[in-house]
Amino acid sequence: MNGQWCSSKVVASESWPGVELVVARMSFGRRLELMKLVRSLAAKAEFFEAGESAQSRIEAGVLSAEIDRVYVSWGISEVRGLILDGHAASVEQMIAEGPEDLFREALAAVKLECGLGEQERKN
Repeated sequence: MNGQWCSSKVVASESWPGVELVVARMSFGRRLELMKLVRSLAAKAEFFEAGESAQSRIEAGVLSAEIDRVYVSWGISEVRGLILDGHAASVEQMIAEGPEDLFREALAAVKLECGLGEQERKN
């Protein structure tokens, strides 16, 4: 070890050739920040997942999608090479208006960096 640390890494998209995702690497401070961001959403999602009504399942699905959005917003610092409507896309634009398969790829890259197992990455 030479004492150097890079706080991010670049991941090439498999589904969108030429697009790169800049993924923030995990640190103690970033892990704490992420836990604070998702704790209330996760508790609510767990509550609704225990329900049996269609409304409870819908609410659980919405909360799960919101948690995914938080992960990507938190863990992707830059999207390189993605052009949306003629302009270079920001992370938030990629989330809101970009291709869903790229979003899913970004989510998987963030969860992998977080050290989540295969089953946790699927959720």
